[in-house]
Amino acid sequence: MSKTSVKARLAMIQAFANFMDSGGQSATVIFYEGVQPASPAVAADLGNALVTLTFPEPCIKETTATYVEFHPTDTATVIKAGTATWARIYNGAGEVAADLTIGTDISLANTNLALGGTLSITSIKLRP
Repeated sequence: MSKTSVKARLAMIQAFANFMDSGGQSATVIFYEGVQPASPAVAADLGNALVTLTFPEPCIKETTATYVEFHPTDTATVIKAGTATWARIYNGAGEVAADLTIGTDISLANTNLALGGTLSITSIKLRP
């Protein structure tokens, strides 16, 4: 669907956000080092996990005519030193919601994460 209306795309983003809030836990995003799997259907190598950030519930802060903004995540401690190359968002049921490529889909101030350091996401805006 390359030519959908802004209203339809915002509805899809809202549905994505509702999917993220489903389940008994909070949605999370895990940053990984190494090669990103070919699709979200392929299991991530948990040995490459660097840090797990948790979203509040509900995760949506604001829905406007041009974007949906998520609340900031918590601040979490890096459990393994490495260079973050990709991230995977999981909903509250632990189901994969999306994969993000660092530098293309999401930006970090520093991709080299030090063991014991901290990381948080202050702003995520999905735009149709």
